[in-house]
Amino acid sequence: MDTLKVRDAKDVEEVVRAAIANEQPLEIIGHGSKRSIGHAMATNAVLDLSALNAVTSYEPNELIITLQAGAPLGDVLSLIDAKNQQFAFEPMDTAALLGTPVSGTIGGMIAAGLAGPRRIRDGGARDHLLGAHAVSGFGDGFKTGGRVVKNVTGYDLCKLLAGSWGTLSVMTEVTLKVMPKPEAERTLLLRGLDDAAANKAMTAALGSPFDVSGAAHLPKSEFRAKAEGLGDMAGQGEALTMLRLEGITASAAHRANSLRELLAPFGAAILVEDAASAALWATIRDVLPFAAGGALSAWPVWRIVCPPASGAALGFQLARETGGELIYDWGGGLIWAALPPKDDAHGAVVRARATAVGGHATLIRANDDVRRAVDVFHPQEPGIAALSERVRASFDPKAILNRGRLSRGATA
Repeated sequence: MDTLKVRDAKDVEEVVRAAIANEQPLEIIGHGSKRSIGHAMATNAVLDLSALNAVTSYEPNELIITLQAGAPLGDVLSLIDAKNQQFAFEPMDTAALLGTPVSGTIGGMIAAGLAGPRRIRDGGARDHLLGAHAVSGFGDGFKTGGRVVKNVTGYDLCKLLAGSWGTLSVMTEVTLKVMPKPEAERTLLLRGLDDAAANKAMTAALGSPFDVSGAAHLPKSEFRAKAEGLGDMAGQGEALTMLRLEGITASAAHRANSLRELLAPFGAAILVEDAASAALWATIRDVLPFAAGGALSAWPVWRIVCPPASGAALGFQLARETGGELIYDWGGGLIWAALPPKDDAHGAVVRARATAVGGHATLIRANDDVRRAVDVFHPQEPGIAALSERVRASFDPKAILNRGRLSRGATA
C-alpha cells in the first residue's frame, strides 16, 4: 500500500487532485489509532497527515487554540493542561479499548466525534469546533467557521465535519474552544443499585439544580472486580453508580452535600474527591473495563446511543439475551456493551433493541471477519440515507475520501 506523507495543506490538495485524476481513492489517517473502526476501505493508497502537527496559535486568555490536524492529542492535552485548561467535551482516548499504542490526533478526534461523560452538560466535539481549513473531494481547499462564534455566518459547515469519519473532506487545521479546568471535582458513589434504580438515581441527579457534569453506572460484574482505574472502589465487581460535580471548591462541596441528601432514598453515597474522582471518570470515558488485553478483550464492543429514560430497559434486555457486560454513561443515554463472541457480534439483537427506542448502535471493536459481515454504523432510514448521500456527494462526488468506511460495499 502506497503511503503519501504530506508536509502542508498545498500537498494535500495536490494529492487529492492526483487521486481524482487517477480514480484512486484515499484512506485518510493521522496516527491510525482508529483505523479498526469502520469497514475495510476500497483503496490501496494512504494519505498520512501526521507531519501536519503544529500548534498554529494558542491564546489561553481568549480560550482559543488553532492546531494542524495531525497534532498528537496527548501532546495538545498536556499543553492546555499546563495552562489549567481543558476540552470541555472530554474527548475519548480509544487506545486502551482498541489496543493501539497511540491516542491519535486532533483531526481524528474531530472526525470521530467521540465525546466523554461531560457531553451531557457541555455538548460534543462539534459544539466546540469554531472553524476548520480542509480540502474537499474536488481537490479544493476551503475554510469554514472562524476563530470566534460571532464570526460564523451562513452555513456552519465545520459542524458537518465533526463525526464524518473523513468522508467529506481532509481537515488540515482546526480551531477549538478550550475551557478553564474546574478548581475542584467531587463524585458521589452509590453501591449495589440495579440498572433501573441507577437510572432513576441518575435522572434525579441530572434533573436537580446541582449542575451534575457526569452520571454513569457500572452494573454488577464478575469481570470488573479488578478493573483498571477503579482500584479499591471496584468492590469485587459490585454495581457502582457515579455522579460528578465540578466547580470552585466551596460550591462543589456544597452541591455534593445537597445532592447526597437528595439521593438518600437510593442509599448512603460515598464521596470521592479530585484526583481519585478524575481517575474514576477516565475509566468511564475510555471504557477501561473492556480494554484490549483484559478479560473481555476478545469480545466485540458496541456503542449504543439512546434516550436516557430507555437506557436501563434496553441494557437489561440486551444483557439478558446475550450474556454481555455493560457500562452506562450520559445518565443512561450512552451504553457500552461488550458481548460474547459471535459471527455477527449479536448485531441483529443490538440493532433491534436500539431501533425500538429510537437509538442507534455502532460496532466499535470487532475482528475483521465480523466487520465484513455486519454493518458497523447503524443503517439509516431511506430518507436520511438519501440526504446523507447528497451531502457527501456535494463534498466528494467521486468518493475519493475514505471510500467504504461508513458502509459495506460502497462505491463511487
